[in-house]
Amino acid sequence: MSQTSYSSDFLNRAKTLVLDEISNEQFGVSELAAVMNMSRSSLLRKIKKQTGLSASQFIRKVRLEEAKILLEETEFTVSEISYKVGFSNTSYFIKCFREEFGFPPGESRKQFEEYKEESDKKNDEEVLNTKPSNETASLQEPSKSFLSRHKHKIIIVIAALVIAYISFYLGSTSEDAVAISNTQKSIAVLPFKNMSADSSNLYFVNGLMEASLGNLQKIEDLRVISRTSVEKYRASKQSVVEIAKELNVKYIVEGSGQKNKNEVLLNIQLVDAITDTPIWTAQYNYELDDIFELQNTVAKKIALAVEANITPKELARIDKKPTKNIEAYDMFLQGYEISQNKTAENLQQAILYYDKAISLDPEFAMAYAQKAIAYYYLDEFKIKKKYVNELNENADKALLYDAKSDISLMAKALYYVATHEFNLAIPHLEKALEYNPNSAGVVLFLSDLYARAVPNTAKYLKYALKGIQLNIEANDSIGKSYIYLHLSNALIQTGFVDEALENIDKSLRYNPNNEYAPFLKIFIEYAKYKNLEKTTELLENEWRKDTTRLDILNEVAKLNYYQENYKKAYKFYKILNTIKVERQIDVFPHESLKMAICYENMGLEEAAKQFYNSYSVYCKNDKSIYKSASLAFKHIYNGNYDDAIAEFKVFSNKSNFQYWVVVFLEQDPLIKKLQSHNEYHRVIQSIKDKFWEDHKEIKQTLKQNNLL
Repeated sequence: MSQTSYSSDFLNRAKTLVLDEISNEQFGVSELAAVMNMSRSSLLRKIKKQTGLSASQFIRKVRLEEAKILLEETEFTVSEISYKVGFSNTSYFIKCFREEFGFPPGESRKQFEEYKEESDKKNDEEVLNTKPSNETASLQEPSKSFLSRHKHKIIIVIAALVIAYISFYLGSTSEDAVAISNTQKSIAVLPFKNMSADSSNLYFVNGLMEASLGNLQKIEDLRVISRTSVEKYRASKQSVVEIAKELNVKYIVEGSGQKNKNEVLLNIQLVDAITDTPIWTAQYNYELDDIFELQNTVAKKIALAVEANITPKELARIDKKPTKNIEAYDMFLQGYEISQNKTAENLQQAILYYDKAISLDPEFAMAYAQKAIAYYYLDEFKIKKKYVNELNENADKALLYDAKSDISLMAKALYYVATHEFNLAIPHLEKALEYNPNSAGVVLFLSDLYARAVPNTAKYLKYALKGIQLNIEANDSIGKSYIYLHLSNALIQTGFVDEALENIDKSLRYNPNNEYAPFLKIFIEYAKYKNLEKTTELLENEWRKDTTRLDILNEVAKLNYYQENYKKAYKFYKILNTIKVERQIDVFPHESLKMAICYENMGLEEAAKQFYNSYSVYCKNDKSIYKSASLAFKHIYNGNYDDAIAEFKVFSNKSNFQYWVVVFLEQDPLIKKLQSHNEYHRVIQSIKDKFWEDHKEIKQTLKQNNLL
């Protein structure tokens, strides 16, 4: 048997064994080694040698390839598929899928459906039996790089990481990611133990835990870790001190509950994890009808024990009963428990319970809100939304009966997200955060919207950092590497150079093979040391490692342009534009003026004119805060210096633009033509001053909120 055949057999067997356990998230490297009758170290070496991947990367790749097949060939939702391939956290699954294939799961299904439609039109049997061109290569072809197989799709994703916003998909991080946080009044409420003889009462005990957590989250003076972050400790054998260290909190709440007919028994204690000492313990025996009094009492006792400041408004929100009907509340808790695993079947079943709760209490705002949220997740990632009207109607009912509930506001915000009315979603989310300052879900939605849909560097960084503090979950080294990459990007955009450098180094320590981190680090180091020649050299070396990286290619050309090395810049721009034509893609339209100048210097007047026209179209259509700056450069090129100064004045009044504007503004050769203008120095300085004013304000705000 040849070596190639032997390698193929080994990988096929390993892949088959992973597929046999595809839905088991606990099936990892040790488990694979055991079923293959190999030592863990032998498995690691063999997979690394034959695929270039670590064993954990190999297993993840198998899971993600299977997910892609399910997306293309079934009607399962993204959430359902994430669980079917062994991801318990849908957000983390989406992030991994995006990193592997260059686009989110929903886009995979969209591309496949478009392919099928095209095939149907052609009515060609040969075409119908051909796999889509964007299908990933199998694990039997480890020598092919991912980028070489997905050039035409990934280009938009990786284009200009340094100058573009990156969505902050942070379902999680570890304790060193939140070393910046203040642990003084930080609490994690661990899952309560069900002491009932009837195991089916688990939903009720979880409801007690959720209510205690929810009430504490309403206190702004506390930092309360989300349920998703503590859920993994349900059956953990770790000590309180170990758990607190992982979650970066000072206090741990432990409890056990029991429901027996019309009685509720709750044992609870608050532990100071630094000294491993209980500072408050209590046992409660309440009638079921008094369950809300019990929940509220527990929250207030805990807040008092940790000396948290509670405002009268917060106290009123804690004391507010969600419903007067205990049976309706019981139906609600059953629905809520089922909805935690967001499969389509579970969500539909949860909606039935919410309907029962609403029939018992037609003014039960929380039931309407959670019903609306269930409809949102039923439609999530689907191209054609089926439940938008139901989502909107139930969100409106929730707001009608409780307009000051963070859950009601979240439900309405999700309606606006579903309809892509992001500007309307944001006020609802920010108002929700007023009523529940510790809502991890609201914080993460805001972070994503400010990074992607409604760009604002200050708020992007603020909510990204706060999201890390509230939603702390375990990740493997690859996941951590990308978390630090994104955090570093958010920091450098707002001018926190040293902090960005620290986090990009962490990214590389967790995964030295992270292909995007070295690129970002080169620019962060330029921001710190201002050595343009060295930066260009490093960037060219990085591009030579993978000449399919158009984002790096564009930046190499640009840095040569800044140094007025037009011949070399033209060389790289020519390669870039040749690839753009071959692949029929339109990327980096904002760079067209630089291309025009380089081509003009090479005597290619006609091509230069085309690039200038392309830049003019870009300026006309640009709706971002950078439009006035782009127009200023166009006016300089045309010799209209007064108009250029006027546009720069407009730009100097914009808020929260990226640090790269300050770093590279005066590196552009065009700017030299403006330097003789009597207002040049004043207007350029005003742009810099505006950035640093914003930076100072951001820094002060982050420190006040214990985020930096």
